[in-house]
Amino acid sequence: MQYSLPGKAEATLRETLPRLVLSPSLFLILLFVYGFILYTGYLSLTDSRMLPSYDLQGLDNYARLWGQRNWITALQNLAIFGILYILICSLLGLVLAIFLDQKIRGEGILRPIYLYPMALSFIVTGTAWKWFLDPGLGLENTMHLWGWESFTFDWIKDRNMAIYTVVIAAVWQSSGFVMAMFLAGLRGIDSEILKAAQMDGAGRWSLYTRIMIPQLRPVFLSAFVVLAHLAIKAYDLVIALTNGGPGRATELPATFMYSYTFTRNQMGVGASSAVIMLAMIASIIVPYLYAELRERR
Repeated sequence: MQYSLPGKAEATLRETLPRLVLSPSLFLILLFVYGFILYTGYLSLTDSRMLPSYDLQGLDNYARLWGQRNWITALQNLAIFGILYILICSLLGLVLAIFLDQKIRGEGILRPIYLYPMALSFIVTGTAWKWFLDPGLGLENTMHLWGWESFTFDWIKDRNMAIYTVVIAAVWQSSGFVMAMFLAGLRGIDSEILKAAQMDGAGRWSLYTRIMIPQLRPVFLSAFVVLAHLAIKAYDLVIALTNGGPGRATELPATFMYSYTFTRNQMGVGASSAVIMLAMIASIIVPYLYAELRERR
């Protein structure tokens, strides 16, 4: 018995030590993430303006939110931006992954080049693309200096086209990351299945369209969740690129939330918009997690 106690103590210590090490991080996450989520939800039910208020007024802020024309504009812009961003990133990422899957020479150089934009912050991306798209010093000015005087590309100044400049910058930054996801999926397909299909006479086009791409369904789903999450919470890219303008042409829910909370001193309305954004993200992530856990079981 006297020799079994140290063994039990050592086993207990091995089980307890990781929990003790992780407990401060867990506490901070519970406080500063989930605690402030609950606090924001509470503020959305109060008459908070410049400073937090604790006088409950029910769902009045949500009624005021949906009555705001700027909020409707932000949702319309989010629909345009989100749909194009997800579709183009998925298509371009898949094409690039198929291109690299051909075992081409120089793949080790091309992959970092495609992935490099994802290493940049959205502020850097927005600033760089703002310079590039500015008619006075970017692409249009360069073409004029080269003698092509009739060339125009002033989308960033056009209310009807400005949202598409945000799409261009976002796709440039994220498509390489999606490419890496699809490439990993392609490389993970069982080679025996491909060899059997080739023996049956399947060409390269048939291999991809009938065997390989259909098996990438989990990758498509994962890419959709990641890109949709990035689209809904897009803020810094828009601020650096267009600052929500011209006018409200590139207003998104995240910029609306910041504006109404910290600039227009309508904290209750801003908090309600943040809760709506959280609900949007949850409506995407929760079914995804449920499907993943169900599939594993």
